[in-house]
Amino acid sequence: MMVVRPGTFEDIASVLSIASAGGRSVRVAGASTKLDWGVPAPAPDVELHTTSLDRILEHNAGDLTAVLEAGVPLALAQEVFASASQMLALDPPLGHGAARDATIGGVLATGDSGPLRHRYGAPRDLVLGVTVALSDGTIARSGGKVIKNVAGYDIAKLFAGSFGTLGAILSVSVRLHPRPPATATALGACSDARTLTAAALALSAAPLELEALDLAWRGGRGGLLARSGGADPARRAHRVLGSMRAAGLEQLDITTDDEPLWARQRGGQRSLKRAIVRVAARPTALAEVLAATDRCVGTLVGRAALGVSYIELDPAAVATLRSALPAGSTSVVLDAPEELRRTLDPWGPVSAPALELMRAVKHRFDPAGTCSPGTFAGAI
Repeated sequence: MMVVRPGTFEDIASVLSIASAGGRSVRVAGASTKLDWGVPAPAPDVELHTTSLDRILEHNAGDLTAVLEAGVPLALAQEVFASASQMLALDPPLGHGAARDATIGGVLATGDSGPLRHRYGAPRDLVLGVTVALSDGTIARSGGKVIKNVAGYDIAKLFAGSFGTLGAILSVSVRLHPRPPATATALGACSDARTLTAAALALSAAPLELEALDLAWRGGRGGLLARSGGADPARRAHRVLGSMRAAGLEQLDITTDDEPLWARQRGGQRSLKRAIVRVAARPTALAEVLAATDRCVGTLVGRAALGVSYIELDPAAVATLRSALPAGSTSVVLDAPEELRRTLDPWGPVSAPALELMRAVKHRFDPAGTCSPGTFAGAI
C-alpha cells in the first residue's frame, strides 16, 4: 500500500485521476481516527491522507462563517473560533489517543456528532459549501460561504456520511454560532424507563432553548442532562429542574461546572475494548431501547429528543441487541473488533430501493469504483 499526503487540491485530484486510470483503489483518510468503522475492506492500493490541507482559509467573524481545508483538526479550529467568542457547533468524541487530531473533513465524511446535535444539528446541517476532488480528477464546488446561498447541487449533504466512497473532501464552508459565555446543566434521575421516556419527551417539547438534552442509562437506572447557555444559564436551569420534578424525576441537581459531565457523555460514544452500536429510533420508543440495553447488559448515552443512542456492550451481544430493538429502528456498529465486523454487517439491513439509490449516486461520482470500494457491505 502506498501512502501519500498531497499538499494541494490539484495534487489530490491528480492522485485520484492516476489511480482511477490505472484501476487502483484509493482510501481517503484524515487523522485515521475512524478507519475501523464499517466493513473491513481489503487494503487499498493507495491511502490518501488530507492532513497536509491544514489551513483555515477564512474566518468571517462578522458573518459567522469560516472556510477550512479538510485536514484542519477540529480542536484547533475551535480554539481559533473561541478567540472571537464563536464556535463550530460540532462536539463529537475526537478519537482514542488523538483527541486533538480528528479533522473537519473526517468528521463530515463520517457524519460524526455529539450532544450539541440537539440544538444545532448534524455536520451536514452546518456546512454551507464544499470543495471535493472526484476520481476522474475533477475539482467540484457546491454551495457557498454565506448562509442565504442555496444555489447549486448540494454535494455537501451527499458527502456527509459517505466515508470517502464518492471522492475526497478538500475544503468546507461552515456556519458558526456564538459561544455561550457560561453554561449550567440540570440533572434528574429515574429507575423507570417509561417515566424517563415521558420526561424526555416533555423536555423536548418545552420552549427551553437547551444547548443539549442527553440521557444516560446503566443497570436499570439513568437520567437526563439538560444544558442551558447564555448570560444567566443557572436561572434557566432552575426552570428546567421544575419541569424534571413535574415529570417524576428524582435526585435533582444543577451544576455550573458541567464540562466533565458532557465529556463523559461524549466518551460513551467510543470504546477501545467493547462494541459501540449507534441506534436511531423514534423518541417515543426510548423505553424499548433502554429495555434492549438492559437485556444485553449494556450502557447507553444519547440524544433524548432525537432518538439517537450509543450503546456500549460486549461484542458477542450485538446480535441479541439488534433483535431486541423496537420495530422501525436502525442500528450501526461503530467501534468493534474486526472479526465481528466481518461476520455481522455493521450497517444493518438496507432496503432494495435505498441500496439502488446509493449505487446510482456512487456510479455518478465514482464510476470506476476507485474510492474506498467495499466500505458499505461490499456493495458500494
